Amino acid sequence: MTDGAVLHVRGRVLVGPEEVRDELWVVGGRVTYDRPAGADDVRTVDGWVLPGLVDAHCHVGLDAHGAVDEATSEKQALTDRDAGTLLIRDAGSAADTRWIDDREDLPRIIRAGRHIARTRRYIRNYAHEIEPGDLAAYVTAEARRGDGWVKLVGDWIDRERGDLAACWPGDALREAIAAAHAEGARVTAHCFAAESLPDLLAAGIDCVEHATGLTEELIPQFAERGVAIVPTLVNIATFPKLAAGGEERFPAWSAHMRRLHERRYDTVGAAHDAGIPVYVGTDAGGSLAHGLVADEVAELVKAGLTPVEAVGAASWSARAWLGREGLTEGAPADLVVYEADPRADVRVLAAPRAVVLRGRPVTP
Repeated sequence: MTDGAVLHVRGRVLVGPEEVRDELWVVGGRVTYDRPAGADDVRTVDGWVLPGLVDAHCHVGLDAHGAVDEATSEKQALTDRDAGTLLIRDAGSAADTRWIDDREDLPRIIRAGRHIARTRRYIRNYAHEIEPGDLAAYVTAEARRGDGWVKLVGDWIDRERGDLAACWPGDALREAIAAAHAEGARVTAHCFAAESLPDLLAAGIDCVEHATGLTEELIPQFAERGVAIVPTLVNIATFPKLAAGGEERFPAWSAHMRRLHERRYDTVGAAHDAGIPVYVGTDAGGSLAHGLVADEVAELVKAGLTPVEAVGAASWSARAWLGREGLTEGAPADLVVYEADPRADVRVLAAPRAVVLRGRPVTP
């Protein structure tokens, strides 16, 4: 499309879970529901339309060994884009991906800076590895580097214990999360086990990644405080393989990981039923492939969300949570077109008919 071209999208425009329109126009890269006058160059796309999908836990710029080069980061971002993911919350990356912001053909990224972990208690080359006395200072620095988020590693295997263990004392967490909030940033934390959650909750955490350790006692507290979770169920599916690999050295950890995996759908379902906000995230990067957003939506349906709720967790609801517009009048035209209604069958999300980013079609 040329700069002066107009895109006419016809069919069913899913502005929200209940609001459906028959068409929209893209003029000057923005959404309008008013037919433009005198348009000479009009391209038409037909189908079911959603706001650009959201992957709220994705690591552009990482592989299993740490930061990657720009060519690899570009390939990761393009893979997400072609799957319909046009907004990414990059939940921790050791790579500088700011150059992506200058690319009109790549997804928009909301960065949480670099992971902050306890010394020798996370994946090598991923995080700032520090001790509790330095936590608030590092959180402040990452809050200033990021886009309104900071990412902590809340728990990880303690090799002396031979099982998952919390990484931070409560007083350090309270000081650090208060520091982030003073900078206008929200804080999220990687957490597999239950042990790390009470102190994070008491300290004012805003979101928890994975959240496999949620218990009947903790779920009402999360709901009351409005703490969101991003379950990353496509990542939790790898727990049995991880457990098998650690069985000989860390049998207690292996058994714990298997238990967390076995109850994963019940955990997410109970959280959702209690009113905890649940959003789609794939944990792409590291050892997981990019472009799995449709798979994660399907996993949330298995966990008990309705198809409409699961689609919303990757579109309307997630965009509102992250402070980004959907298909409202005058909003940037980031949208995905499908052949059928994804609210009826979420598997439709795996095959976009067209992807429009910043008002331009980027896939056939």
